[in-house]
Amino acid sequence: MQVSDPNNVKIYNLSAGKSLPEWLSERKRRALLKKNVDIRRRIELIQDFDMPGVSTTVRVSRDGQYVLATGVYKPRIKCFDVNNLSLKFERCFDAEAVTFEVLSDDYSKIVFLQCDRYIEFHAAYGRYYRLRVPKFGRDMKYHYPSCDLCIVGASSDIYRLNLERGQFLTPFTSTASAINKCEINPVHNLLVCGTQEGRVEAWDLRSKTLAASLDCAFNCVTENKELEGFPSISALKFDGALSLGVGTATGQILLYDIRSNRPFYVKDHMYGLPIKDIDFHYQQDLVYSLDSSVLKIWDKNNGKLFTSIEANSDFNNLCIVPNTGLLFIANENPKIQTYYIPSLGPAPRWASFLDSLTEELEETNAETVYDDYKFITKQELENLGLEHLIGTNLLRAYMHGYFLDVRLYKKAKAVADPFEFEEYRKKKIRETIEKDRENRVQVKKLPKVNKELALKLMDDETKEKKKNKITGPNLLADDRFKALFENPDFEVDKNTDEYRLLNPVLSRLDKAKQKELQKKLTEAQEFEPVEEELEGKNSSEESSEFDDSDEESSDDDHTWTKEVKKQHKIIQREHRERERIEQLNQLANGDYNNEQAKQPKMFELRQGEEFKGIQSLKRKINKTSLGERLEHEDSSVKLLGSVGNRELTFSINKNRRYKEMEEKNKRHREERKKLVRSVTGIKFKRTPYSMGRGRRK
Repeated sequence: MQVSDPNNVKIYNLSAGKSLPEWLSERKRRALLKKNVDIRRRIELIQDFDMPGVSTTVRVSRDGQYVLATGVYKPRIKCFDVNNLSLKFERCFDAEAVTFEVLSDDYSKIVFLQCDRYIEFHAAYGRYYRLRVPKFGRDMKYHYPSCDLCIVGASSDIYRLNLERGQFLTPFTSTASAINKCEINPVHNLLVCGTQEGRVEAWDLRSKTLAASLDCAFNCVTENKELEGFPSISALKFDGALSLGVGTATGQILLYDIRSNRPFYVKDHMYGLPIKDIDFHYQQDLVYSLDSSVLKIWDKNNGKLFTSIEANSDFNNLCIVPNTGLLFIANENPKIQTYYIPSLGPAPRWASFLDSLTEELEETNAETVYDDYKFITKQELENLGLEHLIGTNLLRAYMHGYFLDVRLYKKAKAVADPFEFEEYRKKKIRETIEKDRENRVQVKKLPKVNKELALKLMDDETKEKKKNKITGPNLLADDRFKALFENPDFEVDKNTDEYRLLNPVLSRLDKAKQKELQKKLTEAQEFEPVEEELEGKNSSEESSEFDDSDEESSDDDHTWTKEVKKQHKIIQREHRERERIEQLNQLANGDYNNEQAKQPKMFELRQGEEFKGIQSLKRKINKTSLGERLEHEDSSVKLLGSVGNRELTFSINKNRRYKEMEEKNKRHREERKKLVRSVTGIKFKRTPYSMGRGRRK
């Protein structure tokens, strides 16, 4: 069992954990349970609650005693008895089931809509009857008062099969080209159908007429929203007698009061994926909306997110156990996902142990999901001009960045780059025009990005054709490298030192060939000529290019090594000139002093260079003049006499404590000078004792 805590709501994933294969012996099972903690802690709510490949639909019977699920492969249905928490029966089909309806209170009467235009009826013992519908079906619903089974699909007709009389009735004819979904209100028995054109049609089964029509696609398109596809209807669900939830193929959920033609709330999943299922909570004003990547639970009055469940594999169908907090999700995975949310309701009676288990469980590992916040790095924050908000409540520090309210982010983005949308719009228009031009007569042109590389690839292609060599696809024709010649971010920067050093080595197309190939392409097609002079080389170097007459001569290695050395000398000269200009600027600004000039310089050995020892350095020093050597000589060491004695002068780094002691000693010396009397005014007087001290007897 896995526990997550999105938006401070505990969600227990009961299907998480490792499963054991069926072919293991009981002895090996016990050994694995002893060794593996994950297997020992797993909770298997219903035994064998899975499919061989993929689960497509999950339903709960009206009496709540059975859970039915369809899946592939092979196409099959499994029925689980919740009282025994185990599999009751399993049946296989000839074709995959698109959807199914439970007609009775238990599992004894089930009808399946299959993908090969067949409808299959099952009784308690197995298949009862099978018939075919005129068009491929997409959804069906059963009308209990009239015993009519309504089938919709890839046509404008709504087929009605009366199960009491055992025959098809006159179908309802819609104005739509195809119908994706249908739903019947359990209170007033109104049939609503969601069409391919984004409309909802309501049919009265008593009068057999169209009661009303609702255009939902018009309400999906707003000024601030550009839809990638058409908002066809993909999900329908009633909440009571008057509320209707509509899901679209572009990821919006529209909540209607059926007495009005305008939605009272529109929620966007922001993923652009079709809404597959909508459901409503039985007590709280909450809406369940499911697409292939996430299940969102939110308040239907203000759209505030209650919690969400993210998919590890694509979701297909949602089933909520009535009046409980337990739900099942069919997905693109063998295991049918089972989730329990205690804040939405208690556990069902047949799984009452979940309540006591979750109360005692203390899980510290939690996942945090922020729905209305944007994560940005510190650099992005500085680009938006919001670095002054660091430390305030508007920013929440997290890892290497901050969480920012998405509304504030959008406003700051609009202020920092007001023309971003216009540039994006122009780019999209340009891409659309270029896409339309693909159907016209193609004129081979050089790309706008990396023209020189394209010329090299064209030259290689012509060489291979002449030599009848079979090689892989060219980069120009490979869609994987299409952005290399279209996106300006992949433009090769020819001004860098690395490119200028590597270009003579990697260059397989010299200047003469480039001019010749360019001339041929210009005569055959019409395109913009590339620059004749390669960047990073001056006019004085043109004489040192490769000779076109002999492409495979033995002097090729010698030629490109000369080019590398020449480029290296030019780069070093440019670096020295740049350093000299910086020193002159510092002298002009007064920031440069003699101490900086006397500091030793550290040189880094580049790749390919050799250090030839101190002797080479001494030779270079000896070649310089005496004045230059005295300038750079360290004056802290002086030679005393001819013996070799040296005098070293240095200055210590005085810290704060040393300076305090020095200041204290200085004050002490000044005080002593004031107290000590001078001896200059005292005269010495001779006494008889002093006069006779040194006299000899």
